[in-house]
Amino acid sequence: MGRRSAGLAPFDPRALAEYERCLALPGTAHDLCEDYRAAASIDLDHDRADRDADHRLAMPVLALWGAEGVVGRCFDPLREWQRVAQDVCGESLPCGHYIAEEAPEQLAARALAFLGDPR
Repeated sequence: MGRRSAGLAPFDPRALAEYERCLALPGTAHDLCEDYRAAASIDLDHDRADRDADHRLAMPVLALWGAEGVVGRCFDPLREWQRVAQDVCGESLPCGHYIAEEAPEQLAARALAFLGDPR
């Protein structure tokens, strides 16, 4: 976690202790690895099949990413999400990868506004 641009600075020591506590639980590390494995394999197959069949999410989607992170530098996040969802909005926030820790106020404001939207 500390290898990204912000290092461990955004993390409250209590939050880090909770991450460590949870990772020590039996099965947690394995399950995290399985999630990453699936994201790089079977999830991609499922995503391609959905796109090929023009199956797109019908609910509104809010996409947020860190302006200083890899996602914003390497991808066009809104365009990527528009490939899988019909109604997409979003923006970059002034942070790196750890949005909740680096830009909590902005994240909360965007999420609450999105969830309160009467669409």
